[in-house]
Amino acid sequence: MTEPSPAPTTGTSGADAIRSGRASLGIELGSTRIKACLIGDNPSDVLAVGSYAWDNEFEDRRWTYSLENVWAGIRSAYAGLVEDIEARHGVLPTSFGAIGISAMMHGYLAFDSAGELLVPFRTWRNTSTGPAAAELTEAFGANIPLRWSIAHLHQAVLDAEPHVPGIDHITTLAGYVHWRLTGQKVLGVGDASGMFPIDSATNDYDAALIARYDGLAGGRVPGASVADLLPEVLVAGEPAGTLTAEGALLLDPTGALLPGTVLCPPEGDAGTGMVATRSVAPRTGNVSAGTSIFAMVVLERPLGEVHHELDLVTTPAGDPVAMVHCNNGASELAAWVGMFGRFAAAAGAPLDADAVFDTLFREALEGEPDAGGLLAYNHLAGEPIAGLDEGRPLIVRTPDSRLTLANFIRAELYGVFATLSLGMRVLAAEGVVIDELFAHGGMFRTAGVAQRFLAGALDAPVTVTETASEGGAWGIAVLAAYTAARASGASAGAATAADGPDESALSPARGTGLDLDTYLRDHVFADTDFTTVEPDPVDVAGYATYLERYRAGLAVEQTAVERLR
Repeated sequence: MTEPSPAPTTGTSGADAIRSGRASLGIELGSTRIKACLIGDNPSDVLAVGSYAWDNEFEDRRWTYSLENVWAGIRSAYAGLVEDIEARHGVLPTSFGAIGISAMMHGYLAFDSAGELLVPFRTWRNTSTGPAAAELTEAFGANIPLRWSIAHLHQAVLDAEPHVPGIDHITTLAGYVHWRLTGQKVLGVGDASGMFPIDSATNDYDAALIARYDGLAGGRVPGASVADLLPEVLVAGEPAGTLTAEGALLLDPTGALLPGTVLCPPEGDAGTGMVATRSVAPRTGNVSAGTSIFAMVVLERPLGEVHHELDLVTTPAGDPVAMVHCNNGASELAAWVGMFGRFAAAAGAPLDADAVFDTLFREALEGEPDAGGLLAYNHLAGEPIAGLDEGRPLIVRTPDSRLTLANFIRAELYGVFATLSLGMRVLAAEGVVIDELFAHGGMFRTAGVAQRFLAGALDAPVTVTETASEGGAWGIAVLAAYTAARASGASAGAATAADGPDESALSPARGTGLDLDTYLRDHVFADTDFTTVEPDPVDVAGYATYLERYRAGLAVEQTAVERLR
């Protein structure tokens, strides 16, 4: 789904922050768009944006993106950002206060000692790692999903793929881009937690499970330990290297951008989503809806059992998180909306994409609580929570169902949330309490529609902020600003230690020991408007009926996968 660019801030304060190199830059490589976002001294002020549309490719039965397209997209998004800066502020950037890189989590990027990619990038969307994930889950006593990097590596080991002996290191997409910009093979703890299980007591890979994997692999991976192949783990706020001369040219081939800017630890889109919704403290959570849809709930205690529906990952600060990840989000819904948009144009009444979404979403409010008996399966790709190795999008209805436009769109919206709600019910059965649940993504822009239906689906209040559509590029820019703020605070504190405490060094923007949650609450979101929707009992009951039918109808979806090749 296409998300809008937020309205950037203009004015002399923004120009001054850019001119003096204080502004923070975030770049996120999402599944359908690479976006660059620049923020000012106040992290809630968006100074400029740039973006590049792209999409995954299905080659040799694997979902992938070419590295050539990665860099073409990054350069295009950065060039668009610079153009926006010049148009709005009349200056050109030569440096930044900090830079952050974020991208889709998980997947498999394997390189040899010369830095050459050994096999095409295998994204999170691939579901070909079933035997490896099952073996690792049993060996570790923890759920290892199909998309995790260690599952991809172990599947390559099990299949005795020729490239395995030549592996020097593996990383994620964010880790790869960061490495090329800085020369540093590091990852933020949140992104690293989607590669290999993390011990939140040490904020590093779980040492016991590292040893267990080394025994399981039996010398079939290069090096003394699998740990030698993984990036170094860093937590939010730590510096993660500086932009090299080569990295500066990768971002800006014009040569205007100078080397030397500090980078924060590269993070995954789940971590930036938590930051963008201020949900990094225990008993908070968020739902991110895009090509995929996932929920992140920060835990206050360990889960009692292992569940295949739940991943255990971390916040960018290292706190444990239960993640419900669904490979299929709003793509099928967006395809239908695009078709209705084309109908409007063919009928001589063209509408822009935003107007089509708004019109159809508001029509869905007129639909029946159970969508009139219609079922929408949004599975373009495999969906492990639903037990599907591949996807076949379907609309299913009985002869007595009520096929209206309102019911149809309501069913499609319900379909975006259906697999997610199956996983969230497992979390609720574990007794996990959520005080605040935030939602973000382009589908929440139409006020009171997707937000209301999600509240009904999860039977919980759902909050949307004014930054809901700004996304992960803004979130990673905030993490970059957090790194710069901690470094600035540490420098100020050290400089004045002999003369007593410096109040400026203890301010929210410059706190030497300021934790991430406090930074977000007191400095980033202090003046942010929040809109909360309580679940409507009628919606809750109607959605429960929909989900019961949906669960029963998964057998139809499985048959479609088996029969339609």
